[in-house]
Amino acid sequence: MTCYLIRHGKDDETVRGGWCDAHLSDEGITQVKALAKSLAEDSQFHIGCIFASDLVRTKETAEILNSMFHVPVGFCPQFREVNNGLLAGMKNDVAKEKYPGLYWSTLEWEEHYPDGESPNEFYERISSAWNEFKDAVKKMPYNVILVTHGGVMNVIQCLEHGVMYSNKLNPHPVGYAELIAIEI
Repeated sequence: MTCYLIRHGKDDETVRGGWCDAHLSDEGITQVKALAKSLAEDSQFHIGCIFASDLVRTKETAEILNSMFHVPVGFCPQFREVNNGLLAGMKNDVAKEKYPGLYWSTLEWEEHYPDGESPNEFYERISSAWNEFKDAVKKMPYNVILVTHGGVMNVIQCLEHGVMYSNKLNPHPVGYAELIAIEI
């Protein structure tokens, strides 16, 4: 079976993402609608279920996709983006002033966002969630979609391709509303 990883559509880029509850932008809605239409027109996908992170932007993405597939949708908080703690949803200019130089790529492996996760904790959470997810879906008689976030998809692709994960670089960049197929 195939799991189609899909990153949510474009959201509000004026705020720090992570665990924020930003909605899809108009452009993001358009991106996801175009993806949903192209998936629905291609008979190879055979989607039987959609799973999604429980953050607003992924829920909205899943709902748009499901308008074409009409299948069960399940929400999985374990596939949320990195927990960026106090920075979640903070305006970028405010974050730069309050936390100068603090970005995901500047954190050390065990260093936490203020009231958030460290890169190690994020990696361990996603690694564990992905292994459990694969075990749960591998015998399904149809393909599934997992709507999640760019950082989550980066970890999953590192795991699947045997590449060492690091928050210092992004070997698998993923665009908004982009699809990656993973054979399980």
